[in-house]
Amino acid sequence: MSLKRWFSDPDGSFVLIRRLIAENAREHVPGYALTFLFMALIAGSTAASAWIMRDVINEVFINRDQSMVTVIAIAVMAIFTIKGLATYGQQVLMSRIGNAIVARIQNRLFEVMTRQDMAFFDRTPLGDLATRLAHNAQAARGVIDMVILSLGRDILSVIGLVAVMVLQDPGLSAIALLIMPPAVFGVSLLVRRVRKHAKSQFVSTTKIVSAVQETAIGIRVVKSFRVEERMRQEMGKAIRDVEHRSNRIASLTARTSPLMETLGGFAVALVILYGGFSVIERGQDPGTFFAFITALLLAYEPVKRLARLHVNLNSSLVGVRLMYEMLDRPPSFADLQGSAALVVGPGEVRFDAVTFAYGEARALNGLSFVAEAGRVTALVGGSGAGKSTTFSLIERFYDVTGGRILIDGQDIRDVTLASLRDHIAFVTQDTFLFDLSVRDNIALGRPGASDADIIRAAMDANAHEFIEALDQGYDTPVGEGGGRLSGGQRQRIAIARAMLRNAPILLLDEATSALDAESEAKVQSALKRLMQGRTTLVIAHRLATVRDADRILVLDQGRLAEAGTHDELVARDGLYRRLADLQFRETSGR
Repeated sequence: MSLKRWFSDPDGSFVLIRRLIAENAREHVPGYALTFLFMALIAGSTAASAWIMRDVINEVFINRDQSMVTVIAIAVMAIFTIKGLATYGQQVLMSRIGNAIVARIQNRLFEVMTRQDMAFFDRTPLGDLATRLAHNAQAARGVIDMVILSLGRDILSVIGLVAVMVLQDPGLSAIALLIMPPAVFGVSLLVRRVRKHAKSQFVSTTKIVSAVQETAIGIRVVKSFRVEERMRQEMGKAIRDVEHRSNRIASLTARTSPLMETLGGFAVALVILYGGFSVIERGQDPGTFFAFITALLLAYEPVKRLARLHVNLNSSLVGVRLMYEMLDRPPSFADLQGSAALVVGPGEVRFDAVTFAYGEARALNGLSFVAEAGRVTALVGGSGAGKSTTFSLIERFYDVTGGRILIDGQDIRDVTLASLRDHIAFVTQDTFLFDLSVRDNIALGRPGASDADIIRAAMDANAHEFIEALDQGYDTPVGEGGGRLSGGQRQRIAIARAMLRNAPILLLDEATSALDAESEAKVQSALKRLMQGRTTLVIAHRLATVRDADRILVLDQGRLAEAGTHDELVARDGLYRRLADLQFRETSGR
């Protein structure tokens, strides 16, 4: 990489590191200042341990001065005690700061993720999101730690030890430093290959996480269709790929060791030849020579770490680049400047020539209808008719590509997202509960609600009785996805959540289709109470459930094909009549 690209390219290492430190290290300046103080003590102690070798050799082996030997021993004890305490302080501080940085980055990443639209989650694998949240934050911390340790511990140690070497013998120092140019050149050749393998390793790690999540979520299907072997093969392939990439990165990184060992060996050999000649032929005192050798050998490890720094940084910077790729994503939906809060009066919902497409696939084609305030409007039609898309657009999970959606005459794109969703309650057939208590799941409908309000909502949803019978009542954990409860129980908790929200607009996605007769009766009773006085839109997969709807909209290929009451639509002998005949014939056939 050229120096110009290193310092100016926004994707270059220097620019990326500068941004990372500016955004994450600034608030920890006092902590890093203390860390640098500890590192300076470590570097000074290391240099002092090399410097004192001259006195050890001269006073013990040449002058044979017992009193000076005692003083030197005490000084050595003091030097290493200071170094030990400083090392402890530096490690503790670096760990605390690093953990705080990881937590801050993970919070930022999660915030950005939650601001994206549904299309983002449709096209982004869960494993990718989970890996970014865990891996990228740790990669950022690793880069900052490497830079800080290199600047503080390694560079300061090298400066101190080189100073000792130069003060002892400038000529020997020049010989020892001859290894630097070839070392820098050799390491630079490894960087590009490490970056390539590190990015591939991240992709393979994402596949592993995705495979685990898919298997856990779909374990019933996996076992029912006996596809365990196929899942194991796919997982094995991803794991082998990660292993291969990791081995390649380890191999490339490890090549710095033979490079530095060989060059270091040449340097030490030349120093011994020249230093031995100076002691034997020129009468130089042995203490100076041993102090120089000690400083040279102590400098070897930090120099080797600095030689590997560029390789290790580029490996970790792959994760940092991916992190900023996520953090720099603008919110998919942002309130327009000057957006006002939605004001809901009667609660009329109007679609005005609405078009929408999932990429190239057109879902709605100029759909127009009115869901009258305070009434029940049912959406029916075959698979792919546009029913679920209609609900997603009302909640503004996606934005329309043409036309308008109006609530009491207000275009939902001109109001704040928070106010729009505060006025809508949504109950689906695939009820999702969080891994919290029953109480907390219901309280999501209105954060801060009192216990009395939560219990009242549960009673209205016909849920209070079974909740009280649970081991811990309202404090019972429901498990991941509500897995510890039956389908009917989950559905009634979801209805209680909607009851508590008390929103004027209600969206029901056939909330009883997967229930047994007894559970369905209880849920239907709760839904009737929930629907009273609200503008309700119902997606109906079973036409028998919408006979009493005030208006039925029949959708076909994203268009409104028919509209009317059940009796009116049956009398027209159109699409609705054919759907009804087919369903009722199947029902009677069973």
